[in-house]
Amino acid sequence: NVSWRNIFTDATLQGHINKALSNNLDVRVAMQNVASAQAYLKQSKAAFIPTLAAQANYTRATSSINAMGGMGERTYNNLWDITGAASWEADIWGKLSAQRRASYASYLATVEAQKAVQSEVVATLATAYYQLLMLDEQKKVLEQTIDFRQKSLETTKSLKEAGSTTEVATKQIEALVYNAQAQLVTVGNSIWALENTICVLLGEEPHAIERSTLAEQNFPTEFKQGYAAKLLQNRPDVARAELNLRNAFELTNVARAAFYPTLTLSARGGISSTELDTWISAKSIFANFVAGLAQPILNRRQIRTQYEVQQIAQETALLNFKKAVLSAGKEVSDAMQNFSTQTEFIELKTKEMKAYQEATDYSKQLFDSGMVNYLEVITAEVNRLNAELSVANAQFTRMQYGITLYKALGGGWR
Repeated sequence: NVSWRNIFTDATLQGHINKALSNNLDVRVAMQNVASAQAYLKQSKAAFIPTLAAQANYTRATSSINAMGGMGERTYNNLWDITGAASWEADIWGKLSAQRRASYASYLATVEAQKAVQSEVVATLATAYYQLLMLDEQKKVLEQTIDFRQKSLETTKSLKEAGSTTEVATKQIEALVYNAQAQLVTVGNSIWALENTICVLLGEEPHAIERSTLAEQNFPTEFKQGYAAKLLQNRPDVARAELNLRNAFELTNVARAAFYPTLTLSARGGISSTELDTWISAKSIFANFVAGLAQPILNRRQIRTQYEVQQIAQETALLNFKKAVLSAGKEVSDAMQNFSTQTEFIELKTKEMKAYQEATDYSKQLFDSGMVNYLEVITAEVNRLNAELSVANAQFTRMQYGITLYKALGGGWR
């Protein structure tokens, strides 16, 4: 039940989300679908109102002389008339009421679909934003590593000239510099691609994305380890599946009502005359009233087929609803497990990184003392870099799991 503004507290990210909810093309399409469903809902409410029609005609006619044996003179007849007609169907078996309720459920299902799109956009944008911050952090680590390794390369070349090490060690350090530079290129390409992805979510042309840093993030750290199952009703997909079931149920009632008679009341009246000067006259007025009762008898089994098909559709909607609830429960359970264990994973990765940093420092001291070869220094340095990159990735993964849990519980559309 928490607004996304209380989850994603980064002001820059909030600005991006607000812009996406206004400009994202998927959100705008979903809003158009809601407007379309609303129009159909208004139409269903008007089904209880009689239909009214008005018509004005002028007719000039002549008969074929040859059709009358070729005798006589050609004559012309004029007819002026204004006609009004009204028709109203009595909702005896609740067919019109069921259609209105079905349209209302369909409209609400469309609203839930729009909420689902909004929730997806918010979660996807937040995930991409945090991933961008993670890549920025990895880029920073790689740039520092390249600088460190280039200094190490210069030191190694000096030691080689002094006869303290070999060309092998120099080439190995040089290879490490190239390796880090290659990783930096890869990260740079990933940042470029991710910025373009965020631009698509914002409904904008590709451009650089404004952002903060990974260290500035204050993502919620406390999530419950248990939730009431009724929270699943917050999920737009579950609510939509329930409303689709309601719609199918009401349409089954509509199909059932087709077996019974239909009572229709019709009235027609107006003025009609063959002469214009006598048109507006009491003698020109005509009217009729018809009360019709129609009962289908044989119609090539169309009504029964429609009813049976609608029963099947209702059962399908029920199964889809059950599936939606089960899938939602699984997503929440998986997200809770992943999020709860990620904190411990980050702590272990941080300890691993610090251990490799110390190992790198110790191995360099030992190498300077001539107690180890440079291969151990290189191995420690590679492990240290990988550990630092892993910590940044683990921090992003934790936020990603949090976003997944928030979305799985029905958040993101408020």
